[in-house]
Parts: sequence; C-alpha cells; structure tokens
Amino acid sequence: MTDYDAVIIGAGAAGLMCAIEAGKRGRRILVIESTENIAGKIRISGGGRCNFTNRDAGPAHFLSKNPHFCVSALRRYPPKSFIALVEKYDIAYHEKKLGQLFCDGKSTQIIDMLVRECEAAGVVIRTGVAIESLVKQGDIFHLYTSGETLTCAALVIASGGKSIPKMGASGFGYQIAQQFGHNILKPEPALVPFTFLNDQLEKLKSLAGVSVDAVVSHGKKSFSEAILFTHRGLSGPAILQISSYWRLGDEIRINMSPSLNILEFLKEQRAGQPKQELHNILTQRFARRLARFICDEAGVDGRMADLSNEKLGKIASFIHDWRPRPNGTEGFRTAEVTRGGVDTREISSKTFESEKLRGLYFIGEVLDVTGQLGGYNFQWAWASGHAAGQFI
Repeated sequence: MTDYDAVIIGAGAAGLMCAIEAGKRGRRILVIESTENIAGKIRISGGGRCNFTNRDAGPAHFLSKNPHFCVSALRRYPPKSFIALVEKYDIAYHEKKLGQLFCDGKSTQIIDMLVRECEAAGVVIRTGVAIESLVKQGDIFHLYTSGETLTCAALVIASGGKSIPKMGASGFGYQIAQQFGHNILKPEPALVPFTFLNDQLEKLKSLAGVSVDAVVSHGKKSFSEAILFTHRGLSGPAILQISSYWRLGDEIRINMSPSLNILEFLKEQRAGQPKQELHNILTQRFARRLARFICDEAGVDGRMADLSNEKLGKIASFIHDWRPRPNGTEGFRTAEVTRGGVDTREISSKTFESEKLRGLYFIGEVLDVTGQLGGYNFQWAWASGHAAGQFI
C-alpha cells in the first residue's frame, strides 16, 4: 500500500485546488511545498488584494502553442464557480475594471479559504520539503527527500514556472517532465516590463514615474491600458500584456493618444494660441517631461504659429505611432508568469494526465498555457487543478 493515493508537488493555486477536489472524493492527498510558505503568488497578487479571477475568462485570453487545450477545463470550471466559493466564505470583493475581481481585504483571505477547504477534505500540507529525486517502479512513484521516501499512485506536478525565483520558482517541473520524456517549449518571461540600452534608456530614465493611457500593439494583438516609464524602460498594464506576445528584436507600437486626434488638436491650438510653444501646448495632454520627450524625439518644437501642417503631422505621427524596440525584458525576476512550458499536446485536456506515463499529471503554470493580465492565470490554476482533481 502506498503512503498516499496522490502527492501534489506545489502548494500554489493549482495544487491546492487539485488537492481539495481529490480530497472531496475521499482520496489520501499530500501536498508538498519546497518553500516555508504556501501560495506565494496568491499572497502578493493584486498588491496584496489578490486578483483571484476575471468574470470574462475564456480561451481567447490565453496563449499556447496548442490553443484549444484550455477550452475543456475552463468550461468545466468557469469563473462563476470560483466566485461561488469565495462567496461561500463571505469574502468581500469588487470588480476593479475589465472583469478583474479583487478582494476588498487582504489576499490571505483566499489562502485561508483554500486551507480550510483542504482541512475539510482531509488533505495534508507540508512545507519546506524538497524532492531530491523520484522514480516510478511499476505502478508506484517513489519520491526521495532529505529525510524520507514517499510513495504514491499518482503524482501531480503543480510547481509553477520560472517566474519570480526569489519566491522559490525554479525549473523543477520541467526537469520532471523531461525525465519522463516530455517535450518542453522554451520557458520565457511573460507579463514583464521591457528594458532598453544606451541612449534610449537614458531618455526613458528621465521620464521615470510618468504614466499615460495608451494602446500598445504587436502584430495583431493590441491592449488599451496605461503604460509606465521606469528607470529600466517601460512597464504598466499595457506593456505587461504585450510582452507575452513580443519576441527579442521586435519593435512595439504605442499610440499615446488613442482617444484624441492629435493633429486636429494641434491645428486648433495653433489657431487659438499661435504664440505658445509646442511643448507647452502638449502639456495639456501629457506630463511636462513627456511633452519635452515627444518634441525631442520627433525633432519638432517652437512657436505654434511657425509650425507647418507637415511639422505638426510629424509630432502627431510620433504620438500615435511611436515604435520603440526593447533590447529585452526584466526577466523572470519580475515576470508575473512564464510563457512556454510542458507541451500540452502530450497531456490529456480532460484529465491532465501525461500521455507518456500513467499516473503523472501536470497542472497550472508549468504547462504551456499563459493567461493575460487581470486574473486569467489564477482562473487557469483553479480550472486545471479542479479538472485533475476529479481523476487522481
């Protein structure tokens, strides 16, 4: 007889949800976490208030080489199901924008809720347990730690991706997947700020702290939210969103005035305030430092009366279609999630069991499924954990 029916490696959102569902079925479940604290990403999410789901979460909000993989799980456990659980525990929440749901209080309310659900389902959670190696002998997995050997019939990898290593993130899940013959799609930082080099960086550093509502595009993808200038480059919601689709060497396109035609605005201002300097006119729409930056980059400034339509058009073109080319990102250190991971073409979309090794399951961020910013990645964790929990 095994020690447990299933061991779940990783006490994050996906792992805890899977444990709860399996525990409800009377399964003997152990969740092990290598760090001393569970649910680290839940704890820090949403500035400590946890953006726990998005009302509108659906397949279109996820990026994967196998885009249909996420459909089944999301349909079986939609946002309303997790919202019902939150309401069962009387956790007050609010919709911030674009369907994003946050706790009114602290994110620890969500963690406490999951722990109570685990306790009710008889789930055992142990922290500070690192797996040194594991093997499968016959139908049984043997997990070797520094102090003991654990055995189980089913093994669930819910160890997440490589984002935010200071919280314990590593490539452990990928190593296990490769050990048992799975393909790994290159893990890369996603939902992450862009960085720049040399002269461009110096210019952007002078704008650190300035934000502006914008539409940021790459290829056919566009996001309409704020961008933020930083000491390293560009951040803010719209930048984080587009970073999941960006590739090294590509430029991005930024419309810093999506709601106002700048050329028409400038022509009106020239007629009404011909003696005003262009950079001062632009401060009606932008922070002063940004207005100066725009004039410098476009190479146009001076009295409005002296500026031709062509010169005003040059300014307008820069504002509506600025095309910076990042040299990279801030990397896994600050990335909210990981793009890439275990190839889902080798995983059952119904059970989340490996198609290469019976009894091995992968859920959550370790898989090649990446949600957009705004609660989507947590919804994927809940949905994938719920799905696997019905079968382990």
